[in-house]
Amino acid sequence: MSDNEEESLYRLEDLAELAGVSISTVSRALNDSSLVSERTKKKILALAQSNNYSGKLKEKVYTEEAEKTISIIIPPPQGRDTRLSDPFILDLIGGIGDALKERNCDLLISHLTLTDYHSAANLVASGRCDGLIVIGQSTLHKQLNQLADIRVPFVAWGAQLPDQSYCSVGSDNQQGGRRATRHLIRMGRKRIAFVGETDAPEVALRFKGYQEALEEAGIELDQRLIRPTNFYPESAMEAVEEMRELGIEFDGVVAASDMIAIGAMRGLIRSGVRVPEDVSVIGYDDILAAGFSSPALSTIKQDVTKAGRLMVSKLLRLLEGETVQPSILPTDLIIRESCGS
Repeated sequence: MSDNEEESLYRLEDLAELAGVSISTVSRALNDSSLVSERTKKKILALAQSNNYSGKLKEKVYTEEAEKTISIIIPPPQGRDTRLSDPFILDLIGGIGDALKERNCDLLISHLTLTDYHSAANLVASGRCDGLIVIGQSTLHKQLNQLADIRVPFVAWGAQLPDQSYCSVGSDNQQGGRRATRHLIRMGRKRIAFVGETDAPEVALRFKGYQEALEEAGIELDQRLIRPTNFYPESAMEAVEEMRELGIEFDGVVAASDMIAIGAMRGLIRSGVRVPEDVSVIGYDDILAAGFSSPALSTIKQDVTKAGRLMVSKLLRLLEGETVQPSILPTDLIIRESCGS
């Protein structure tokens, strides 16, 4: 090998400078580490191959470009901080991620608060991604309509709302709330509390289903049994403990999410109430923890795998210039120990 050939060989530090990343990131990328994104691996390998890299390349790393890059945005629920670690959010992201992988698309998670539609529009306009999936409408229905009006490609997870000009995918929340309440009524429960933030669009529909089931059964709605709480279990735990302290009698709980239901069960047990002997509890989502709680939680299942595939399919069709319509998915009643059956 000549002196000129030796001088032309690139080292890890050279690739790091070219790629604008650390040397350790280059090393991990060239060794196909799971700690490095597929996009970064492809970029670094392409640089290595085109710049006479002196080291050994791992054969598993490949250079095919992703078809599209899709960004997930998670708006804060009703103005509160979003917890990315929320089990249902993680399940839904997993379903979206699997569907994107099948279509050779990259996934980007953005921390935009989406307080106005400009920030989301700029994310696409900047070229950082090709389209958006918004998980939850929160109080942003107006902003989402504005995004659709200026033809930013996106699909939202959530309810189908009046005057909606964007595409959404979500479960039949009204059906789910009705199913959950009917089941408790079949179990002989007559004083059924609803625990959850009824201002949230999806929860408002679950609450409407709860009201319908009570009316069908001839059970009068008691406003004292409606306990607005956020999606954190601590809030639900405090809500049921407060009802007990106030002497409000109830023998069933319809929770707006599994995490709320688990918090409610914890609060009941701490107050000396037996679940399900004294109070039956049913949740919503069917997260993994629902089947392993004590007692195991009855719940309304949302099919996040199907939802992920639908959102990805609709968004990619939007990017091809097609017109897509909202979809509402059916729910399933999953019966476990917390209802006494």
